[in-house]
Amino acid sequence: VVTCGGETSTLPVRVKNMSSKDKKKETLLGLHTKREEDFGKWYSQVVTCGEMIEYYDISGCYILRPHAYAIWESIKDYFDAEIKKMGVENAYFPCFVSEKVLNAEKDHIEGFAPEVAWVTRSGNSELEEPIAVRPTSETVMYPVFANWIRSHRDLPLKINQWCNVVRWEFKHPTPFIRSREFLWQEGHTAYASKGEADVEVRQVLDLYRAVYEDLLCVPVVQGVKSEKEKFAGGLYTTTVEAFVPMTGRGIQGGTSHCLGQNFAKMFNIEFEEESGVKKMVWQNSWGLTTRTIGVMIMVHGDNKGLVLPPRVAPLQVVVVPIPNSKLSEQQQAELKAGAKVLHESLLGAKIRSRLDDRDNYTPGWKYNHWELKGVPLRCEFGPRDLDNGTCIMVRRDNAAKEVVKVEEIAARAQAIMNEMQKDMLARAVAERNSMVTTVLEWKDFTPALEKRHMVIAPWCEDPETEEEVKKRSGAESEGGAAKSLCIPFEQPPLPEGTKCFVSGRPATCWTLWGRSY
Repeated sequence: VVTCGGETSTLPVRVKNMSSKDKKKETLLGLHTKREEDFGKWYSQVVTCGEMIEYYDISGCYILRPHAYAIWESIKDYFDAEIKKMGVENAYFPCFVSEKVLNAEKDHIEGFAPEVAWVTRSGNSELEEPIAVRPTSETVMYPVFANWIRSHRDLPLKINQWCNVVRWEFKHPTPFIRSREFLWQEGHTAYASKGEADVEVRQVLDLYRAVYEDLLCVPVVQGVKSEKEKFAGGLYTTTVEAFVPMTGRGIQGGTSHCLGQNFAKMFNIEFEEESGVKKMVWQNSWGLTTRTIGVMIMVHGDNKGLVLPPRVAPLQVVVVPIPNSKLSEQQQAELKAGAKVLHESLLGAKIRSRLDDRDNYTPGWKYNHWELKGVPLRCEFGPRDLDNGTCIMVRRDNAAKEVVKVEEIAARAQAIMNEMQKDMLARAVAERNSMVTTVLEWKDFTPALEKRHMVIAPWCEDPETEEEVKKRSGAESEGGAAKSLCIPFEQPPLPEGTKCFVSGRPATCWTLWGRSY
């Protein structure tokens, strides 16, 4: 008996000499809630039953189980290799920051103030000065940058760290999506010119796009945040915005900020040019978190459980021998040996494989178990397959089956996984695109939201109208208020004379709007 997703269920375990009466008590291993009926409950079940997280006794904090952490490692390995090609070096800075330093940049700390966790006591003694736990590391790193940068020869400075951060204040914790502690990478760089900084901002943003689209099969929109939504204290913020069709909500996938010279002025980060003139540096910061995993689950998961893209799946193929009670002991041994050969062929081709030859579970139970965990391919191997020199490959994403020759299993498994990777992204793109509505007048805005759609609309970029959108959409709908998600870099034509859908004044751009996480 296990508790999964808040409910207790009995897992079917086939043991030798099980009576027919006992077999009738056998239940299916799986989720108790369908995505379309209660998405929040389904999500909670799929991350626990799929062995991604374990709940913890502090609200908003979660244990990342090996199945989830391995996915984060795949993301980390890919991104880390790419930024090193750009000359970025990894370092580690303390997780604590003094109150004085944290408050050095007023706009910055005001943006994070409600989320900052403070250490005020050590044992039974009160600290003379409270110490903050980093919500982000600008104020931790930049005083040191001022020591490291003296000359134009010290630039560019490109530092990244892989760490955890704590952001305490929020109402609705959701595993991976919104938690009080999460893992991320944060890059912090300094340049002699704005032009160099601008180039890097877009370089990193495209790497974030690649993480989502090439690794996780999740389509994103690249764009720039509005003045209201940009990073506190920064010059401008670029973003990759994902979309969860089942809830009709956008979700910020990763951000790359140009900080301008604001922090350089606060922390006196300056360099001397060859001419001897002293100037302030131009800075960027950029970050990607374990939220990536939650977005992937929400976009691809189904009523059987997780559906993992092959490139990041910790386990890519599971080999399941199918014994037959009529087989002799020798035939049983030959079947297991044949399944082991398949497994070893896959491992030899550097495919992440597991042989599930446990005797105390039925093949049906194993199918359900590995489907729940999202393993991309299942290799079924029974007595007939042994005789024919074949096996049956079953895709997790669409349940398609294919008979494959034993000697071709490694090559064919890799080819099928490549097809899956492309198909999963194509399906997600098609679904996302079908849920974007073009709106020219306010009267069509809220009805589009009610259909769980994002909206692309002409806008005048006035911050007051953005606040008006939030208030009016919230008042007109029970589903919640909308906000600007981003101003996409890829802009549809904007005919001369096009009016802002909110104010009626001349529009300056097309903007993506929607409800969001």
